[in-house]
Amino acid sequence: MRNFLRLNILCALSCVLCVSCSDDDNDDLIGNWVAKSTFNGSARANSAFFTIGTKGYMGTGYDSDDYLKDFWVYDMETNFWQQKADFPGLERSSAIGFAIDNTGYIGTGYNGDINDELEDFYKYNADTNTWEQIADFGGGVRRGAIGFASSTNGYVGTGYNGSNDQKDFWKYNPLQDQWEEIAGFGGEKRRDATSFVIGDTAYIATGISNGIYQEDFWAFDLSTESWTELSDLEDDDDYEITRSASVGFTIMGKGYIACGENYGAINTVWEYDPSTDKWIERTEFELLDRQNPVVFNDGLRAFVALGRNGTYYLDDNMEFFPTQEQDDDDN
Repeated sequence: MRNFLRLNILCALSCVLCVSCSDDDNDDLIGNWVAKSTFNGSARANSAFFTIGTKGYMGTGYDSDDYLKDFWVYDMETNFWQQKADFPGLERSSAIGFAIDNTGYIGTGYNGDINDELEDFYKYNADTNTWEQIADFGGGVRRGAIGFASSTNGYVGTGYNGSNDQKDFWKYNPLQDQWEEIAGFGGEKRRDATSFVIGDTAYIATGISNGIYQEDFWAFDLSTESWTELSDLEDDDDYEITRSASVGFTIMGKGYIACGENYGAINTVWEYDPSTDKWIERTEFELLDRQNPVVFNDGLRAFVALGRNGTYYLDDNMEFFPTQEQDDDDN
């Protein structure tokens, strides 16, 4: 009997130690989130966004009642929001944005009140605060696509066309105002995926299709326009990064995926090192879990804002410092 009691006590202590180790592991994650200026407009999710210099631009989206077309800029240096000229197209959510030099581009998306999925595209001149319609997206109507850019061209692919998820990719040439399909992407169909760019390489990850969160991870060489498949996003021993409706960004040569949805909103953050093709978990987003946020990112700094948790729409804004220790007192 005495040995039996001793065994039970040891088992209980072992469980406590395991829980303590797990908590310590979470506490030991590096990275810190700091609250910044709250968005001036209405809380929303599924907005389109891009960054030019140290200014992040964001517009459209859905606020639980209406599809939107207002357009805003966030200055990273002054921590200040300012409203700009409205997006000229139909109100929408789930559109895509990218920037080439001093010009931003927003197009496609969804308006369930009128036209459902959309294919129109527009460019924004940051110097003059003016919009101009350009050629419609070459792949037809689309929502939940991903977009990124090189120094000369924009790229848009995947998404949902109203009938099926897609896996095609298209290049936009701003000098010719033309779209051209790019072959070679061997990944799965998906919607609500994410991307980030490190140097001359764009990385495409996450998303969902047929109710399955996609695990494959791809690199796209912007100079040769060729694809390379990398290690999957799920490893039973080390990590599980699969999700949809997240954001991707780059800080000092490393890529990040933050927040999103995996059977509900999540707040985990993962860092990718292209030199090793490995992922490491960083401190989770420190406010409410969310999906479909926006990110402003100049390669040195990153700000994650807005989004939703269930039917609760958000207007907060946080900056991420990947090498700092987590600090609860700065929020």
